[in-house]
Amino acid sequence: MSDNNATLTVGGATKDYAVMDGSVGPQVIDVRKLYANTGMFTYDPGFTSTASCESGLTYIDGDEGVLLHRGYPIGQLAEESSFMEVCYLLLNGELPSKTELDDFITTITRHTMVHEQLTTFYRGFRRDAHPMAIMCGVVGALSAFYHDSTDINDPVQRKIASHRLIAKMPTIAAMAYKYSVGQPFVYPRNDLSYTANFLRMTFSVPAEEYIPDPVIVDAMDKIFILHADHEQNASTSTVRLAGSSGANPFACIAAGIACLWGPAHGGANEAALNMLREIGTVDKIPEYIARAKNKDDPFRLMGFGHRVYKNYDPRATVMQKTAKDVLEKLGVNDPVFDVAKELEQIALNDPYFIEKKLYPNVDFYSGVILSAIGFPTEMFTVLFALARTVGWVAQWNEMISDPAQKIGRPRQLYTGPTQRDYVPVEKR
Repeated sequence: MSDNNATLTVGGATKDYAVMDGSVGPQVIDVRKLYANTGMFTYDPGFTSTASCESGLTYIDGDEGVLLHRGYPIGQLAEESSFMEVCYLLLNGELPSKTELDDFITTITRHTMVHEQLTTFYRGFRRDAHPMAIMCGVVGALSAFYHDSTDINDPVQRKIASHRLIAKMPTIAAMAYKYSVGQPFVYPRNDLSYTANFLRMTFSVPAEEYIPDPVIVDAMDKIFILHADHEQNASTSTVRLAGSSGANPFACIAAGIACLWGPAHGGANEAALNMLREIGTVDKIPEYIARAKNKDDPFRLMGFGHRVYKNYDPRATVMQKTAKDVLEKLGVNDPVFDVAKELEQIALNDPYFIEKKLYPNVDFYSGVILSAIGFPTEMFTVLFALARTVGWVAQWNEMISDPAQKIGRPRQLYTGPTQRDYVPVEKR
């Protein structure tokens, strides 16, 4: 708590409100007693100026291009760590020892199988169902199969549910893909890493074994790390809001998946890839740049700028190098990547982009990488959900353990009709 107070005067009456300090970042004004003191609410559409909770998981400084998980820079984690290690860090607050990491990996590996009856859920969907529609339904249905980990008041059950969600999400996602292309499900293998196992379940078929390439495994692991958590974004806030009612963890994560499905949130990398494909070749870039600068033209450059970052997205730096490694390994000479590289240079040097702070973000490159590996665009958001599950779970656990947590109940500025009397239909 800061020594400073914020003073608000309403109708001649003055009240002080405490100013709270975080370990880093902006101070916040504690307005919890604002309504009791003044009879007023704050008006903040999108909650862009509202701290909805206290959290020790992820810190973002958008002006400086900083992203920290439990204090560790995202660049260091992506280059030197593994997704399983980042999962442990987010869930437990500290990096694991070698023994702790081995035990954690073993636990997650032993939970990767799903109940066999769950496979029948997939057959209830149309063959052309979007994989995210399947993910919403199947993840929500997990609570019908794992009754022994739905008591949110039991720390042991919360831990088991957390491990199950992280472990089973790759299996569920791979099955969604297999169902969409009409191929048989592939069961997980305990001798493979988390990421290699997912790639095998996705691309292996009974007639031909898939041996995950270390370069591709490393690229996917980095993508998972870069998408693991991102503070109080729309889907994370949805998970917390659902969880504030006491809903079971599987339902909360299904709610997060539903929110992530929105094109303004999880679909950004697909939109960026589609834009690069539309441009097609480097020689057409000036035409599209001119269109992007024309306020009367509906065309927008996707993959540039960010709601939070007003500087270079720190995740994009890792993605650029990873894209280069993947395309070189696969022998892909993709004009889309040439367009991406040229657009990036323009964005970093053109006064128009610099003035508006339209720097490349993580979505700018991730779509190129996923497409090169072999994922169809409708799977991009599924992969986002897979990676973000650990962040959702960690945020949900933090919320449940917070003594200040209350059921979410935003208020409104009502602008509808005032009270009026009902008129019988025959008199209208």
